[in-house]
Amino acid sequence: MKKLMKGNEAIAEAAIQAGCKCYFGYPITPQNEVPEYMSWRLREMGGVFKQAESEVASVNMVYGAGAAGVRAMTSSSGLGIALMQEGITNLASTQVPAVFLNVMRGGPGLGTIQASQADYNQMTRGGGNGDYYLPTYAPSTLQEACDLIQKAFDTAFKYRTPVGVMVDATIGNMMESVDIKENVQPDPSIPDVNEWCIRGGRREDGSVHRIKGLFNVPEECEAFNEELAKKYDKIRENEVMVDIKDCEGADVVIVAYGTTARIAKQTMKLGKENGLKIGMVRPQTVWPFPYDELREACRDAKGVLCAEMAIDQLLQDVKLALEGTKPIATYHRLSGVMPSANDMYDACVKLAKEAK
Repeated sequence: MKKLMKGNEAIAEAAIQAGCKCYFGYPITPQNEVPEYMSWRLREMGGVFKQAESEVASVNMVYGAGAAGVRAMTSSSGLGIALMQEGITNLASTQVPAVFLNVMRGGPGLGTIQASQADYNQMTRGGGNGDYYLPTYAPSTLQEACDLIQKAFDTAFKYRTPVGVMVDATIGNMMESVDIKENVQPDPSIPDVNEWCIRGGRREDGSVHRIKGLFNVPEECEAFNEELAKKYDKIRENEVMVDIKDCEGADVVIVAYGTTARIAKQTMKLGKENGLKIGMVRPQTVWPFPYDELREACRDAKGVLCAEMAIDQLLQDVKLALEGTKPIATYHRLSGVMPSANDMYDACVKLAKEAK
């Protein structure tokens, strides 16, 4: 049944319905409604809520719960996610599943509490050390955010990896009607957690489960990283998600995600009213990024407009996808200043003229 909810609270409820049993976090704007909601609702559902003394503490609490095979998550904004990077890379190295929600605000540094998409590099390139990636979803509606936070838990346990979900502050704090799936059962293809988790005691043969992330022998560490790379290849092969609209025969294709993609829909309407066909490619996974799908969708376009609430971060992946085959223009607004559909349309018109 559909219900009107605030973004952060809807995402929290969806996580609980997906089997999240533990939440550990630290308050920071603009995601404070997540721990506030979790503080009563999770315990009501038989789970555990703990406000940690810091983001560093919270990620390590998530680490412990995940190592025990429990569905656990935390949430923060970019400042807090930055403090969690050591924990995230350790989760990746020990192959412990966990979910991270980043409700993005402006930066760098303390920046502003208003909406931004400037944590794109942080989430897709990782701030921790070593050869690892953080599979990351980027919803543009509250319904999609609820669906993808639930999918994130399955992805985390299917591949035994930390997984991110990133929304900007506008999505986290807006209200929309959502239909949250209840009592979501795990994907049956997910391996039994008892095969690897640590819960004390010994197996029948007397051995114990160990989670290992330190390799003192170089060849052993190299072999482990090669296996980790194969896992990321599987994620690239199987988990790409992208929404493609009206790109066939388009004059200009906009690439955008999150709130910017919502605004781009109005830009597409302006194009239709004025005889300029505008399509859109909206990555739902920003890692793995839909390189092949974007390249194919833009095949006939005169040019591509990369629209984001950041300076040339999404642009890096757009360039990698197109490999210099199309003219690319950029349009951005920053730190809580919302993109304008009219300005985005003007950028499309200019690009179409220059690309002739």
